[in-house]
Amino acid sequence: MHIVVAGQGYVGLPLAVRAAEVGHRVVGYDVDPDRVRRLTAADSYVEDVPSPRLRAVLEAGAYRATADEATLAGFDIAVITVPTPLRDGVPDLSFIEACARTLGNHLRRGATVILESTTYPGTTEQVLLPILEEVSGLKAGVDFHAGFSPERIAPGNPRWSFETTPKLVSGIDTESLEVIKTFYDGIFQTTVPVSAPKVAELAKLIENTFRLVNISMINELATLTDRLGVNIWEAIDAAATKPFGFTRFTPGPGVGGHCLPVDPLFLAWKIREELGEPFRFVELAHDVNRHMPDYVVQRVTQALDQRGKTIRGSRILLLGLTYKINATDLRESPSTRVAELLINLGAQVHGADPNIPDGDHTKLNVPLVDASEEEIAAADAVVLLMDHATFDLPMIGEKAPYVLDCRNRLSGPHVETL
Repeated sequence: MHIVVAGQGYVGLPLAVRAAEVGHRVVGYDVDPDRVRRLTAADSYVEDVPSPRLRAVLEAGAYRATADEATLAGFDIAVITVPTPLRDGVPDLSFIEACARTLGNHLRRGATVILESTTYPGTTEQVLLPILEEVSGLKAGVDFHAGFSPERIAPGNPRWSFETTPKLVSGIDTESLEVIKTFYDGIFQTTVPVSAPKVAELAKLIENTFRLVNISMINELATLTDRLGVNIWEAIDAAATKPFGFTRFTPGPGVGGHCLPVDPLFLAWKIREELGEPFRFVELAHDVNRHMPDYVVQRVTQALDQRGKTIRGSRILLLGLTYKINATDLRESPSTRVAELLINLGAQVHGADPNIPDGDHTKLNVPLVDASEEEIAAADAVVLLMDHATFDLPMIGEKAPYVLDCRNRLSGPHVETL
């Protein structure tokens, strides 16, 4: 089939390449000319799609990247994988709306449009379909098919790959569901149909809200148990020996990526907007995690004070700047806020992260250095924010004058855990 994947980011590119590998003719559509240029040159910027894999589908003629809207004509299935950011706490669906208008210009009878972008319940039927119908002059469920299928990508996950993670699928009617399920059956090992797009939209938000709430509970507890004189990491290990009724979550400097800091707030906004009531768990969880970088800076400040130093003028080295272990993604990473707070207090802040692609360090406004023995020893304080596999953890624990370990990976007389 002629497949269009609109949006060639962390969600869209893996889907486009996989669809090409299983035999479809795929157009990877993106309005960013730099992305199109890099993809056309087989230069992948998504860690789950190595450049040789991208090159293979390009050379086979099964995939092409383009910003040319004319290439969308005649598509059988179009999948929307564009960003859905929050603007001042309000979901910004402008990328979905713009993409719907573009696709609507090329929508024909019998074609299918699938939304994968994370959003609040009701978006597919209340936002996407009216635009498609208005622009195309066609009727959803009569002239074309549509549905929602949330992405579940976990970059770098060693256990659950893109293809092996079960895929939720939904349609606006029975025929739409059948078409959408058949398409994804050829890409994923397991598909899980649900009764309506609203169910699939809510399911995605439940998944991320579950994680946010539990992480925030552990994070808040970590700020309290330190003062109680109890090792929370040992207590979590002990609780995890229970074989039922417990899921292990651990503390950290905050949450990052698009999912946890953003997606649950879509649900909180929708509930407040439509029902006039707060979703208190989400709002509290968001507030706890938003202040975890403050707690990290507070701990560093206290530790330096105990050593006769002030935060102003001290050299602070932040290790692991991405939001996730062994990842390359800086989106919403708490390291950005930690660095900002330390700089505002007058610290000399440096960062070390070998995973960050060239150019992305400008988002941090801190100079990057290698996590060498010399840099570790020269720092007044080292903060292990993310424990990438490339770091020499024993050396860090041995050579650093002081370490705040946010991941419970280091040992030594000068190491404190979050």
